Amino acid sequence: MPVQEFLLEVHERVQHSFTKLLEHCASLTEEELNREIEGFGYPTVRLQLHHVIGAQKYWIGVLEGRIDADEDDPLYPTVASLQQYREQIDTLATHYLEHVSDDELVTARTMMTWGNHEKLLTPAHVFMRTCTHIYHHQGQVLAMCRLLGKPQSGLEYPLD
Repeated sequence: MPVQEFLLEVHERVQHSFTKLLEHCASLTEEELNREIEGFGYPTVRLQLHHVIGAQKYWIGVLEGRIDADEDDPLYPTVASLQQYREQIDTLATHYLEHVSDDELVTARTMMTWGNHEKLLTPAHVFMRTCTHIYHHQGQVLAMCRLLGKPQSGLEYPLD
């Protein structure tokens, strides 16, 4: 399977799982969504979800030669607004993958990252990082939901 096709499929599966997480989080009250829970880098479910989406936006920007890092979490106060944000970034990511060649995906090149740091990175690895990052924070959100008394399961990487 070509790398581009593989990454598109992985991205679709990851987004499917993340959408299910957002659907579950829609059952949280506004207070629960914004309740600070000790022991997490981003202390609320809403901030965790925003961070996941914003990080993917950032890394797609790096792949496309720009730094997209915004402190714009107040613009996304609800799960519905976060879902719209997710859809926008999903479109960016899909567009990137649909317009890049396998050779470009597997060839390391210098990219500018936060703080004007130049790094030699392989685009396919950068894209996979966004996928694993989603699952890392998805686990944290699920732990937070459990602590809020609203557990959920079955959000692993879909195999079919």
